[in-house]
Amino acid sequence: MATRSTLLCIHRDPAQLSLLQEQGYDLVTATNGHDGLRLFMSQHVDAIVLEYHLGLIDGSIVAAEIKKVRPHLPIVMLADHRALPASDLKSIDALVTKSDGDHILLATIHFMLSVKPAVQSAKNPRSQTPLHLRGPGKSLEAAFCTESNFSSSEVESQDAPFSKRVWRSIRNGSIQF
Repeated sequence: MATRSTLLCIHRDPAQLSLLQEQGYDLVTATNGHDGLRLFMSQHVDAIVLEYHLGLIDGSIVAAEIKKVRPHLPIVMLADHRALPASDLKSIDALVTKSDGDHILLATIHFMLSVKPAVQSAKNPRSQTPLHLRGPGKSLEAAFCTESNFSSSEVESQDAPFSKRVWRSIRNGSIQF
């Protein structure tokens, strides 16, 4: 990580997210939605880690309010299980269940802050990628794919952000950044 990213962690027990700090992220923490929104409005953050069950204000409501102000800010929601109403998921960028483990949360945050912006800029037709890096007749997506071991169908599909090798290392906890 070239620069330290700041994460706003809105979680009933922020100490459970200490791994993020150990991995080099700066953490700003709140234990409820109201305090989390107040911190969000007063401090610059690069991403949000948000627990679904917060008490009076659920994480889905907090996420919707954050997206009204900064629609492109990545929000990773932590939940006890994946069976959540679709309406509660519309304002988040990623869902991680607590049973997935810390390595999945860490990989998801890394993806949201590093890989996803790179893929989006590669798909942006206004990108300033020099032609000699793309090669004659290559699109930006094709140039990006050859550099990052993605197949073009994986880059075009939003369902496959990582190669099979990376997914295996995420699942077994051996991923390194």
